[in-house]
Amino acid sequence: MSELFGTLSDGTPVHRWTLERAGVRVRVLSYGGIVQSAEVPDRDGHTADVVLGFADLDGYVAHPEPYFGALVGRYANRIAGGRFPLDGRTYALAPNEGPNTLHGGTRGFDKRVWDVAAVEEGVRLSRVSPHGEEGFPGRLEMSVTYTLDGSGALRIAYEAVTDAPTVLNPTNHSYFNLSGSGHAGGHELRLAASRITPVDAGLIPTGGLDDVTDTRFDFRRARKVGSGYDHNYVLDKGVTEAAEKVAELYDPASGRVLTVATTEPGLQLYTADHLGEPFAPGDGIALETQHFPDSPNQPGFPSTVLRPGEVFRSETVYGFSVR
Repeated sequence: MSELFGTLSDGTPVHRWTLERAGVRVRVLSYGGIVQSAEVPDRDGHTADVVLGFADLDGYVAHPEPYFGALVGRYANRIAGGRFPLDGRTYALAPNEGPNTLHGGTRGFDKRVWDVAAVEEGVRLSRVSPHGEEGFPGRLEMSVTYTLDGSGALRIAYEAVTDAPTVLNPTNHSYFNLSGSGHAGGHELRLAASRITPVDAGLIPTGGLDDVTDTRFDFRRARKVGSGYDHNYVLDKGVTEAAEKVAELYDPASGRVLTVATTEPGLQLYTADHLGEPFAPGDGIALETQHFPDSPNQPGFPSTVLRPGEVFRSETVYGFSVR
């Protein structure tokens, strides 16, 4: 089911699609592929929205930097110096965080209006990212499918092809608060990751891999999240063809449980310590499945290169339950 959600300043209409199954209701926007809301029950059957977002289009346009619920690309996270080498050529991107390129540049996937079509139990968003958009090479044809399965889990499936060598690393940037409001730092997190990619002062990976043992980064056993995290975790499973469970977030107050399964090798834990009005720092927790930040400049990291004739596929599943 779709409805008009608003109109951009250039007159482009933005629609909202509602998916509902197994007691879960998710709303998705054609603007930025944004997951506007995800309403799920608690242990007593009371429903609340567990992702941060705005009630109207103006909120998203006025506050783009948190990337609330957005489809992020072409490249999630950071590319150092806004440039990368590929096949003997260096490509200059649009810098939007000092000298670096963050989440696809000045006008990434999150600020584009996508074509949307209904599919069984969900919607498929698609668009063509032209060669040179934000500096990225290749004409990229991309689709992202949002569906609710029989348990009410939100499946996000990415697929893309290109006509020239390029790099690609999309993600969804939802912030979760399983209580439905307030500070999320008391949520308990478990992550199947023994290492992180350490970063410099600009949050660019150094190229190394640090063991989390006996550090504040160790979530291999569930514990309270707290604050102060904006780090990529190296998932123990690596890249997989099918989505495998890698994380569990639990809210003791409501009993809600979020599980994350993915095909990706990394997960960015971000505790939203810099959120501003109308939200407050720590109001949500982002669990962004991804390849590693700055991979095009880091030969030791898993490759994000996509070439003509190849099909990029990735899947992440957000499951909801109670305890």
